[in-house]
Amino acid sequence: MVKIAIIAGDGKLPLLIGKNLINKQFEVLFIGIKDFAKPSLYKQYNFSEMSITSFSQILKKLQKEQIDQIIMVGKISRPNISDINFDLTTLGLIKDYFLESKGDDKLLTIISNFFLKKGFPLFDWISECPELFAREDNLTNTKPSKEAFLDCNKGLDVFKIIGKADIGQAMIIQNQLILGIEAAEGTDELIKRCSNYLKDVDKGILIKLSKYNQNPYLDIPAIGIQTLKYLKEYNYEGIFLEKNKCLILDREEAISFCNQNNIFISTIVKN
Repeated sequence: MVKIAIIAGDGKLPLLIGKNLINKQFEVLFIGIKDFAKPSLYKQYNFSEMSITSFSQILKKLQKEQIDQIIMVGKISRPNISDINFDLTTLGLIKDYFLESKGDDKLLTIISNFFLKKGFPLFDWISECPELFAREDNLTNTKPSKEAFLDCNKGLDVFKIIGKADIGQAMIIQNQLILGIEAAEGTDELIKRCSNYLKDVDKGILIKLSKYNQNPYLDIPAIGIQTLKYLKEYNYEGIFLEKNKCLILDREEAISFCNQNNIFISTIVKN
């Protein structure tokens, strides 16, 4: 069986993937990035904490543990090169990225290529864990209204234009008008920001999609229970997720919350 290391940032997604693979009899090592991954989440698991400033240290750990393949997942804020003392391996890896001011997607690709050249390719966990993704047409008892579908279609049309840019994965639409596009603030802040522009017509919806040029192994669209609580708090109708491309954290709790509060979760396919 393949031995896997999950290089984990913040959030529950690394643990969700890891637990799923462990249940399928994979041997999993969690390498938590210091100041991002929460060690308290991994008390029951094979876990080591390491700094983002030292890829040499991470590499030595992978070699010592005889890891076959890796997964990189979880939120990590981009470090400021002027504020941190990187080791020479890490500095050489990312200096071009910082000098050229490339996007976060490019940084992740550079890092994954570094590990690949050292003999640690990315593990195809998506094919191994299809059940983690939103696959059903409707995941909740509440279904989207006619107005919600019209709003969704408008969002999909606009996404054809912006989806290849490294901007964001989510949009808010109401009355077939784009109220907001996710940027650096993230989905939850988008929901709050756009609540200021809601009119007394249809409730408005959130859609979350993968970008056209997105590496699915490095940047996974995902929502959690907090996102759904914000939809409730600010009186949105619900959310459309891209089918087989978006993850729902705390899935049972999330669906139960939506069923209790008349919020829909449905899936769509973008062209």
